[in-house]
Amino acid sequence: MAHHKSAKKRIRVSETKRLRNKAALSKVNTLVKKVHSTENKSDAEKILKETVSAIDKTVSKGRMHKNTAARKKSSLTKFVNSLKD
Repeated sequence: MAHHKSAKKRIRVSETKRLRNKAALSKVNTLVKKVHSTENKSDAEKILKETVSAIDKTVSKGRMHKNTAARKKSSLTKFVNSLKD
């Protein structure tokens, strides 16, 4: 257990950040699953736009590496483009 005041605060702050990061990444993963579960191309494109936005937001906050985000976006875009109208 921490004894210094600053160490106690660091524990509180890191836990808050951990939960916030976990929620953001969970949201991205949920949206990715939602894109993969759609069979209609027009619906998938709408969800893709929302997903890409969420991915970019997590990258800008430093919660996801930019190359990971690029890989996810590329994969999703390929999937949506492969769908039939």
